[in-house]
Amino acid sequence: MRSDKSLRKGLFYGWYVIAALFFMTLLAIGSRQGFGVFVETWEKDWGVSTATVSIAASVGWLVNGLSQPLFGRLTDLYGGRKVVIPSLLVMGVATIGIASISNIYGLIALYGFVISFASGGVSPATTGVIVARWFERRRGMAMAVLVAGGSVGGLIVVPFMSYALIEFGWRTAWLIVGIAALGLGVPLLLFVVRSRPSDMGLAIDGEESQDSGEAEVVVRPVGPNYVDKWRDSFSSKPIWQLSFAYWVCGITTASIAVHFVRWAVSEDISIGTAALAFGLLSGINAVGVLAIGILSDRWQRKNLLGAVYLVRAIAFISLIVLPGSSAIWVFAVVGGMSWLATVPLTASLTADVYGVRNLGTLFGFANMAHQLGGAAAVILFGWAFTVWGSYDIPFAVGAATLLAAGIVSLSIREKAHSVRYVQVPVGGAAGSELIKQGGD
Repeated sequence: MRSDKSLRKGLFYGWYVIAALFFMTLLAIGSRQGFGVFVETWEKDWGVSTATVSIAASVGWLVNGLSQPLFGRLTDLYGGRKVVIPSLLVMGVATIGIASISNIYGLIALYGFVISFASGGVSPATTGVIVARWFERRRGMAMAVLVAGGSVGGLIVVPFMSYALIEFGWRTAWLIVGIAALGLGVPLLLFVVRSRPSDMGLAIDGEESQDSGEAEVVVRPVGPNYVDKWRDSFSSKPIWQLSFAYWVCGITTASIAVHFVRWAVSEDISIGTAALAFGLLSGINAVGVLAIGILSDRWQRKNLLGAVYLVRAIAFISLIVLPGSSAIWVFAVVGGMSWLATVPLTASLTADVYGVRNLGTLFGFANMAHQLGGAAAVILFGWAFTVWGSYDIPFAVGAATLLAAGIVSLSIREKAHSVRYVQVPVGGAAGSELIKQGGD
């Protein structure tokens, strides 16, 4: 593809890619977080329990988790553009299809399998790879801007779906979101997103690139744990530490995404108020994620990651010890400081330790751990509420696992493993990462 020199003189094109992925993330994560808004409505419409509706969400988290290593590997091999566009297309069509279902079995089939599988192709396992290949020096900040799209999705999409549910019915709410994905999200990805800078004759971070048709090979420094083959990463500790912590992240975010509104209703709080509280959480998180992104390019990322999990543990404790009318807002504020901040930190740390060559596959496995934790939590939280009529015990378990995740994250020896602190010279034991900076 012919280079456009004008792009180099202005804003780096990578930020336009971030903007398009931001909007896609807003729609994808916002709609998935909005699932909890409809739990009580589906219970009444279909005559089922909270535990039964939770099955659809749990299957969805499980299927989504299993899809992520696959989509991550496809991204490593063929580029993110070829993955995110068809994935959002399928997700949009299936979201529209939600409006036509009439029972829990349809929800399990369409949401649990089709939407959830396709959403694996628009997850951080794919979008994070695109970002990592466009940015290096400001990778933490770029990842944070991308993830902030999910926070803004919670701020906008979740309250909107609640409003649409109340005013027009749940079918219309899903129909509008699906149309937005197809009419706005897919065209934006099609016209803006490219898998890597070299697809436009550019270089990572906007550095000068050769205009010749031949590919220029640039050797970039790597860390001592850089892997040429993704399987080799499993012989070192950081991937297991990051995956365990991310598994806990899945437990706590999935349970809240599905059960937060249901918990609020059990505390005599309206659906609309609960959706607004979740919107506040997402709004605070958008600011928090950007702050984390700035700090993560300056401080050790593992310390920030550990702090995020510990802050979230405090938020879960507030749901147990405070009255519902106070807890909902305390949770929104304290939880909002930490909600999606784990994503840019985990993705950036994975790239720092193991390189970007296999980032899609490796972060795909971390995301699978995240979603498996979420799948288990969603169904167990629903079962607990159905049996005991309270979420206190599940919330206590969530707080305990967050404490463990915080300790494990803080124990990561980032200065010994990350390319930010230890770089292997060309020809060193770990080799070096070769990146094509021109041609197709």
